Amino acid sequence: MKQNQFEKIKNGKGFIAALDQSGGSTPKALAAYGVTDEAYSNEEEMFDLVHEMRTRIITSPAFDPNHILGAILFEQTMDRQIEGMYTGDYLAEKKGIVPFLKVDKGLAEEKDGVQLMKPITNLEKTLKRANERHIFGTKMRSVIKEAKPESIKAVVDQQFEIGKQIIAAGLVPIIEPEVDINSPEKEKCEEILKAEILRHLDNLNNDEYVMLKLTIPTRKNLYKELIHHSMVVRVVALSGGYSTDVANEKLKANDGLIASFSRALSQDLNVNQTNETFHAALEKAVKSIYEASV
Repeated sequence: MKQNQFEKIKNGKGFIAALDQSGGSTPKALAAYGVTDEAYSNEEEMFDLVHEMRTRIITSPAFDPNHILGAILFEQTMDRQIEGMYTGDYLAEKKGIVPFLKVDKGLAEEKDGVQLMKPITNLEKTLKRANERHIFGTKMRSVIKEAKPESIKAVVDQQFEIGKQIIAAGLVPIIEPEVDINSPEKEKCEEILKAEILRHLDNLNNDEYVMLKLTIPTRKNLYKELIHHSMVVRVVALSGGYSTDVANEKLKANDGLIASFSRALSQDLNVNQTNETFHAALEKAVKSIYEASV
């Protein structure tokens, strides 16, 4: 773990950009960017196009370290290059932005009101490669839809169990048990989730640091204890399907919570925009998310 990157993530002003749409969500991300499925005939071409999109975002002058602390990458993005450098190295060295890697393999089927993560195959190899590619931390996502204590406990147990393997590999895990923004029991889910997370945090050793990525809570400042916990590097918020404006407004109401938005960052970007229009649209999104985060 690089100390200067640790300090930047822990104490820096800004937010974390999520550029980690994977196989399942890539067609949707490309379509939102104006690239329809007619533009590619196989998965390889699809991933080439999404890497072009991400390269355009990352190399934009609007994607700058004064506003953006870190960026979460999809595994393929980590293994690809930007201007002759691996993406993580380009982010760290050219941009001064801390690279993270999405390591989960997607969600299992919904059961008892939650979606656990599918088994993460070859995790050890992936973490070894992440270290070779100079990645700082990882991210993995589960989803909570109903306020069932045992189910929420299972989600958090799974996250921290894998989180400890990631810590042992010298990386900082972002634990992401998302609460569905459309859940009729959202607030109750969040209360149970907070208690479960605190239970695990209190049992960590004094060198086992984690980050948390959580849905913006219904009750403002609910996650204050998590934000100030000694074993938490940073608590970041996912946009969860909210538009940029709505997500920003909700974020502003929560002290110390910063953004890690995906859709809200790129919703106004289009493949057909001139570079000038593209950079301006990205700059507007970056500045609005930054303002909500600080």
